[in-house]
Amino acid sequence: MSTVTETTIEADPNVPVIRMTREFAGTPEQLFRAHTDPQLFAQWVGPSSLVTRIEEWDARPGGSWRFVHTRGDEEYAFRGCFHDVRPDRIVQTFTFEGEPDGVALETLWFDDLGDGRTRLRTQSLVDSFEGRDAWLRSGMETGVNEGYAKLERMLTDGSV
Repeated sequence: MSTVTETTIEADPNVPVIRMTREFAGTPEQLFRAHTDPQLFAQWVGPSSLVTRIEEWDARPGGSWRFVHTRGDEEYAFRGCFHDVRPDRIVQTFTFEGEPDGVALETLWFDDLGDGRTRLRTQSLVDSFEGRDAWLRSGMETGVNEGYAKLERMLTDGSV
């Protein structure tokens, strides 16, 4: 029996923050690995219609990362720096290179729910309400939900 969950996406009314929550049928260790191993990350992140190419990946405090989503001749690049990388939490910056001034500070938490289940919580702090609202209007929920569905399948089939 599998339980399909959607990601809860919320905009804080008082601070330019986006919070997301989703439960997975996987351990915190598996979720951490899926977020820090570049080969695994490339398999699940983003919309199903895009292919991900990792160009840089150093998942340690002070390390940086860059990946590119492609579809035909289209390319969408993202980059950032890891500030804290530990089994229960990752803190990193996140920038879409098409909007280089829009840097977010992201925190991801891996909450052990027991019985091989984990709640992933994320928080993205951006520099303005306008920037936050632009992210929300961008269709990001499609990429988030499709990516997390791919990750759930990988956890179920033992790829992670």
